Amino acid sequence: MTTAESSRTLAHPERDRIRLEEVLHALADPMRLRVVCALDAGDTEQSCTELQLPVTKSTSTHHFRVLRESGVIRQTYRGTAKLNALRREDLDLLFPGLLDSVLAGAARQGDGG
Repeated sequence: MTTAESSRTLAHPERDRIRLEEVLHALADPMRLRVVCALDAGDTEQSCTELQLPVTKSTSTHHFRVLRESGVIRQTYRGTAKLNALRREDLDLLFPGLLDSVLAGAARQGDGG
């Protein structure tokens, strides 16, 4: 895991440090899968407030942290907003077809939010 350069920079794993078991763990939770589906459906980065989850703020923060630390999303600060983006390019390069299969499965089951 890379280290945060400042309090406004969040640590993300480098592409070669993203582990399949951590990605699968992150995607296995319905709330986190909901976030991933929403990010995939959008064409821009989305703030945490745009991706509202039916959970407490602390639980939501936990879900975003798991997604970030597993390498599924990238979070960046823009002013006071924390923006989220799916790391599709990295995931597709490392695990071809995985993200598409998971998203298709979620859509079939109606788990995409």
